Amino acid sequence: MRTTRRWLGTTVAVAVTAAVLPVTPALAQPVQANQLVIADGVTQPVFGYADAIRERIFVTSDVDTDSNGELDIVAMDIIRPKASDAGLRVPVVMDASPYYSTVCRGNETECKADLDGDGLLDKWPLFYDNYFVPRGYAVVLLDMIGTNNSTGCPVTGGLGDNISAPTAIDWLNGRRKGFDADGNEVVANWHNGKSGMIGKSYDGTLANAAAATGVDGLSTIVPISAISSWYDYSRSNGLVTRANNYSGSLSNTVTNPNRRAYCAPVRTQLGVGADDATGDYSDFWAERDYVPHADKVKASVLLVHGINDDNVRADHFSKWWYALAENNVPRKLWLTGTGHIDPFDFRRAEWVNTLHRWFDFWLQGINNGIMREPMVDLERLPDVWETHANWPIPKSQPTQVWLRPGTNGNPGDISVKPGPGNKKATFTDTPSMSQANAIRHPSDPAANKDNRLVFLSEPLKAPLHISGTPIVRIKASVNGEDTSFAGLLVDYGTRQRFSTSGDGVRTVTTEDCWGESATFGGHHEEACYRQVVKNVASNPQELVTKGIYDGLNLDSLYTSTPLVPGEKNAVDIPLQPEDYVFEAGHQIGVVLLGSYSGYSSRAKQTRAEITVHFDSTRITLPIVGGRQAAVAAGLN
Repeated sequence: MRTTRRWLGTTVAVAVTAAVLPVTPALAQPVQANQLVIADGVTQPVFGYADAIRERIFVTSDVDTDSNGELDIVAMDIIRPKASDAGLRVPVVMDASPYYSTVCRGNETECKADLDGDGLLDKWPLFYDNYFVPRGYAVVLLDMIGTNNSTGCPVTGGLGDNISAPTAIDWLNGRRKGFDADGNEVVANWHNGKSGMIGKSYDGTLANAAAATGVDGLSTIVPISAISSWYDYSRSNGLVTRANNYSGSLSNTVTNPNRRAYCAPVRTQLGVGADDATGDYSDFWAERDYVPHADKVKASVLLVHGINDDNVRADHFSKWWYALAENNVPRKLWLTGTGHIDPFDFRRAEWVNTLHRWFDFWLQGINNGIMREPMVDLERLPDVWETHANWPIPKSQPTQVWLRPGTNGNPGDISVKPGPGNKKATFTDTPSMSQANAIRHPSDPAANKDNRLVFLSEPLKAPLHISGTPIVRIKASVNGEDTSFAGLLVDYGTRQRFSTSGDGVRTVTTEDCWGESATFGGHHEEACYRQVVKNVASNPQELVTKGIYDGLNLDSLYTSTPLVPGEKNAVDIPLQPEDYVFEAGHQIGVVLLGSYSGYSSRAKQTRAEITVHFDSTRITLPIVGGRQAAVAAGLN
């Protein structure tokens, strides 16, 4: 039976089966040459993979990143069902990346390769092609400008990076010309007008950047562990966290080795623009900041991030998420307790199912109910997941928890009630202090007593749940003109936790398979990948979240202004976003520091004396249940 289903303004012709079709090689040939088969709300693998059409297309961009007088060319490798040459109109799943010939992709470090020299790709990194092509999708692996088969030079989040994918989307939708390697014009008359972008890390960043341009034809993005502001990636509130011209060094990493010398002048200019000397925000960083452009986003967003990601820290997802919410962008969130890890490697079966239904909904127009499900999947403990209607979790309320001074060298306490406002305490900015020493419990004989201030709750009477972005708010004076201000939130109490080793996972020897296999250019292109398991640990304490602020940028991130010695400063330190439950019997700790090495690759060496004044020093915690929950837990 043939029916026509209309959804989201798109008409899709489908062949509907009476029962769920098993995913077997018997479905490799299409039921009808130009029709999808949908069962159980998802597309079925009825199109061939071995006979899929492979192409390499070149499209001219609007930038000249290497200043050679010629506009840069964007190269992309395409694989699509043979039926798309017989009337089937297919959407695109695109992974735009700078890494296909250098760092390569995925847990098994897969690179692109043309093995028989015919100009067509034989090795296809990741599982997207194996899985989605048989289900009626084209998969595009795009080389970011300046990498692999594209021309120009990488510009680390700049315009050349950002328009790489929109250039290709313009071609897919007939707004630019594309050519094959022989110079013959090629049109995407097989495309249904909808594209989705996906990728981890830099790849996901390119998806964010493309969505922030508002390009027509980009229907959805799936950014995984992705950057939303390159300033926040290499800076933190004025403090340089990745120094030594990181923008230039990353550009060098992704540039083909035989072009690295050629692109050296571009890297030099990246170093000048990045301004490691001050760490200030500037037009250079504004070009690389996508959050202010969330109002241009037309694509839906399925966002995935590790709350313990110390590479692309969690504020990249939270600032982007908040901005998307303000602009009513359709969205979902997976928030994992791991670090910089792809969901294919930390929750594989559930991820493939979710991604399949997401793309079917947004790119094929199939009403499978995914947008009626809870907005947020959150990993509470290793492999223990829960769902929520939104994030921060509803009923999370900013709650003032006061930091009250200790006496006779003892730690202070924390309470929903303010303490005496005329007290103060002084500690020394100690940039050499490690993070492990910074969070030691004050009762530990090895704990540092003079170079930090520690505030402890009594053992909690009930669990206390925070969801959102905590902010440490202090009044402080300094005996010099420069320092940094840091705040740490710590859980003191033993329990099983996410391990930081290997970003929280390890790869084992067993494999499972996700899609069809074929042989291209003598290479067996299979969809089987090694499985991954969680690392867990049982520690007496855990750093829950942290934040830091450059004292020179208290007035503005655009301009460094020396501190006035002895003058009180209001310092608000946003910590990394968090969703965490402090268990009953545990103690909540807040630690105040200066320029410690656990946050910055270039901690300041001022060794200033920092005096904290307790007239308004506190931490704003996003507590689920607000002040009432804080009191019930014993913070009273």
